[in-house]
Amino acid sequence: MSSLATTRAARIPRLTRFGWLMGLYAENHTRLHALFDPASLAPGVHLSSVGDGLDVRVEIIEQHRYTTELRLTYAMPDPVTGEPDPSAYLRLYNDARQAEATHCYVGRRWQDVIGMYPPPAQVIGHRMRMNTFLGKWLEYLADRGHGTATLRPCEKNCDGLAQTA
Repeated sequence: MSSLATTRAARIPRLTRFGWLMGLYAENHTRLHALFDPASLAPGVHLSSVGDGLDVRVEIIEQHRYTTELRLTYAMPDPVTGEPDPSAYLRLYNDARQAEATHCYVGRRWQDVIGMYPPPAQVIGHRMRMNTFLGKWLEYLADRGHGTATLRPCEKNCDGLAQTA
């Protein structure tokens, strides 16, 4: 009987931390695509307002054939640094249906969090935290009513933050 259990256990693949991270990327792509469909947006700044005083800024930095690079933030600056906070830089791999938070600014830069030359396990852990944060944030934005229907392009600096287009 133990031989049968061992054989079954050997056939069930283990989910590694890297596999879990790739799953987060896929979930975040689904959420982001349903929320704002960034691959269909023109480069530039778009603003989503639902009347709660926390407008969401979607800045399409680059649109390529298979990837979209964007920045997602609230339209309010950090009082100390002047930078939008929280802020996430995202890369969408449209063909692979993955969305990766490449870096987030939530009060600190990644170098301050994990150092300049972290071991690979620490990098994976940091990416898991960033992308878990992104998934929860996207879910929160959807619950608040943000989406393509509330999104409008900004012709000028409509939110008081410096644009980086």
